[in-house]
Amino acid sequence: MTKALLSALATTAATALLFACTTDGSAPNALSAATAAAATEQVAARPAPATIDNFMLSDTDFMGHELYRMTDAKAIVIVTTGNGCPIARNLTPHLKALKAKYGGQGVQFLLLNSNLQDGRDAIAAEKADFGIDIPVLMDRNQLVGEQLGVTRTAEFFVIDPKTWKIAYRGPMDDRMDYGTQKANADHPWASDAIEAVLAGRPAMAASRMSPGCLIDFPERAKVAATRISYVKDVAPILEKKCVACHVEGGIGPFAMTNYEMVKGFSPMIREVLRTDRMPPWNVDAHVSKFADDKSLTPAEIKTVVHWVEQGSPRGEGVDPLGAKRRVAAKWPLGKPDLVLDIPQYTIPASGVVDYQRPIMVNPLTEGKWVKASTFVVSQRQAVHHYLTGYLKEVPADGKGNESRWGASLGGYAVGSESTLWPKNVGTFLPPGGAVGAQVHYTPFGKEVTDKSQLGLYFYKKGETPDLVMRNSVIVDPTIVLPAGDARHKETAYIDVPKDMLLYSAFPHAHYRGYASDLWVEYPDGAKKRLLAMPRYDFNWQREYSFAEPLKIPAGSKLIANYWYDNSKQNPANPDASKTIVWGDQSWEEMFYTALRYRWTEETSAKLTDNDELIDKTRMMGMFDDNVDGRIQKAELKGEMGNQIVKYFVMVDKDKDGAIDKTEFAAMQAMMGGRRRDQAQQAPAAAPAATATKSGSGS
Repeated sequence: MTKALLSALATTAATALLFACTTDGSAPNALSAATAAAATEQVAARPAPATIDNFMLSDTDFMGHELYRMTDAKAIVIVTTGNGCPIARNLTPHLKALKAKYGGQGVQFLLLNSNLQDGRDAIAAEKADFGIDIPVLMDRNQLVGEQLGVTRTAEFFVIDPKTWKIAYRGPMDDRMDYGTQKANADHPWASDAIEAVLAGRPAMAASRMSPGCLIDFPERAKVAATRISYVKDVAPILEKKCVACHVEGGIGPFAMTNYEMVKGFSPMIREVLRTDRMPPWNVDAHVSKFADDKSLTPAEIKTVVHWVEQGSPRGEGVDPLGAKRRVAAKWPLGKPDLVLDIPQYTIPASGVVDYQRPIMVNPLTEGKWVKASTFVVSQRQAVHHYLTGYLKEVPADGKGNESRWGASLGGYAVGSESTLWPKNVGTFLPPGGAVGAQVHYTPFGKEVTDKSQLGLYFYKKGETPDLVMRNSVIVDPTIVLPAGDARHKETAYIDVPKDMLLYSAFPHAHYRGYASDLWVEYPDGAKKRLLAMPRYDFNWQREYSFAEPLKIPAGSKLIANYWYDNSKQNPANPDASKTIVWGDQSWEEMFYTALRYRWTEETSAKLTDNDELIDKTRMMGMFDDNVDGRIQKAELKGEMGNQIVKYFVMVDKDKDGAIDKTEFAAMQAMMGGRRRDQAQQAPAAAPAATATKSGSGS
């Protein structure tokens, strides 16, 4: 009998056995020794590496999990799983018991789903049905499963986070095998391995492979049989998605000038793809569609990663990246119609620089409709952000304070690019006056002088866009981040007073920002997620423009959630022992989602004041964390909350233990305009793509 036929028979026998299992995971006992041996041979897994490489995957709740951030775990246990597998389902109560035993001892448990056929919603449903309280990581590209040599579900990987060595790989125990199932295990291999890692000693190897369901890894055979070429396969991907930044003078840390340069950085390229750091496009592709999507497709990611793992071969032919020299353009959108020099500022080598608020005198003698803007930043390491706003008059004190601003003319934050208005949409810039800027500088060890510029692009003379772009923010200056909390959540919202079309969102936090999302709650109470950012990256902040503007009806709420990592797991955390509140500087924190939209009833010939209606309700959305339209005393946090607590009993007129919208409005009137101004001005103190109030000369 040929080896191929034996292999096919073994596969058929093993598969038939698995699908003969009952839904509770029990298995028939009628399996011959010969068939069992063949099945065991068939399930022999690919060798696991000695150590595990870093990766970042999101779970069914759109929360990112980066392996190498789990350095404070005593041990890490990764278990492969898959929907509908009776073996994995049977394992659930035993896995939950293992987590209950060791979770309190600092052991981190993760489930890994590498099944191509399992979608997020289906996995979330199965997780809920079986009461699984362990994050299920979505290995959509199968790169983590491939790296670990996974072949089946119910495989356990016990990892030592001190060395990232795989201490153990195998089944949980010997309770289940092909054709047999015992009531109790005689050999608790996974538990013994965890004990070994906790005690700092080697773990014993398992004597058999996992009896779980086979997982299809189609790329394995393809990669083994195909030689991936830099010239033919990889360079075109880099040219399409990466070279725009990785060019001489570009924002990328190195220029992809030729094969030799790319090959030299190939290990780093593999790492940043596996950890989802590059390209800097941090929203989940399964929530909404976005214009100018800079992410790589799954096929492109796998092609580049597999190429690196094959040794980064060049291939025959002319080097596509080396064929011509590429240099970053000073003005990526072309020569601006108006260039404004931001007053230069010398940034010290160290210390704290307060926000600067310079002005640029507007030289226009007639009004113009703005359709795009971009910044040329001379000191990228030192400039955290620019915000801009039109000033009707040149301030006598020479300071462009945000409280005086009208229309936003765009902004810049770390890693962001140009701001483009959609077709037939614009912002009116009147003649005269000035453009105020809010500038955040961060010293980086060397004294430098910033000489940046703002470039504005106008509609042609005689062209008047029919529609008006507006800007607002969901903001919460009441945030309080407990010391050491790795996943602290904060929520805020704004009410939508009139029908709007939402064009974009720009999430912003500081060093402790971990994840963010954006929802709409419709007037009938239905909710829809509009944007999910499983892993926020402070170093790459950008505006995410929807492929098609989203219709948000009057009476809706736009709700933002932020998660913060104020623990030692966060390598960027300046001090995990401190409770953190809102503040301007990067070691403090912010909650700030900038929105660009237009009112459906508004045209350039018929302006509205709907923005003011949003401003009046913004403070309610800051405090109402459970979004029930009422403020409980426990929701009053931060300096502003502490002040309101003093008046709580007085404001709660109906004595129901909460402040409703009517009572809150009365309280605001009682406290006077000073508090309202504080709430409305707070957003302008944060970096983002747009200012708080803007429109057509509003």
